[in-house]
Amino acid sequence: MTNREDIAAMRRQYGEVGLVEANLPADPLALFDTWLKDAASNEIVVEANAMVLSTTVDDQPTSRTVLLKDLTDTGFTFFSNYESRKAEQIAKNNQVSLVFPWYPLERQVIVIGIASKISKEESEKYFATRPRGSQIGAWASAQSSELSSRAQLEKSFKDFEKKWPEGEAIPMPDHWGGYLVTPKSIEFWQGRYSRLHDRIRYVRDDNNNWQIKRLNP
Repeated sequence: MTNREDIAAMRRQYGEVGLVEANLPADPLALFDTWLKDAASNEIVVEANAMVLSTTVDDQPTSRTVLLKDLTDTGFTFFSNYESRKAEQIAKNNQVSLVFPWYPLERQVIVIGIASKISKEESEKYFATRPRGSQIGAWASAQSSELSSRAQLEKSFKDFEKKWPEGEAIPMPDHWGGYLVTPKSIEFWQGRYSRLHDRIRYVRDDNNNWQIKRLNP
């Protein structure tokens, strides 16, 4: 196990480039799009569209990593099994958070918003673009339920492979689809020198306009 003193001594110096209000777009999704492209073009960042989704039910928070699959003027879209633990929790409490941890760029984005299912037609459109193995996996895995062994999962996968031979269209399961997270606030964190980091939070007001606030680091 890593020595406590070694952990305490872990630190890095952050850069000089920061966030200046005068240069910020009025729409935070425009800034997010720019940062996402920066992350995607950085060869050190692994899966720039990976985000930590957190849900809370009965005062118990749960977090897991999912992939952002669409970004529009209305928000952030990801896909999941609708019978998974995350789906059950969203059904009970649809207030969620997303975190994009782009460490190599000394950046982080935190989204607070409301998750809602997208239409079946939108989900089917995306499902049709997935690799064949991923499509079969959506059928084979009863996400979040217990498995007796890895072999059980692989057998399920092979059974569905036989059901839809190579070249045959695979339908989308009824228990699978997308969620749209409509943001209420989006916070951009940029690492700065002496831990004087920049934190800019966009907050949606009652008139659906974005207000920009600077926070202490």
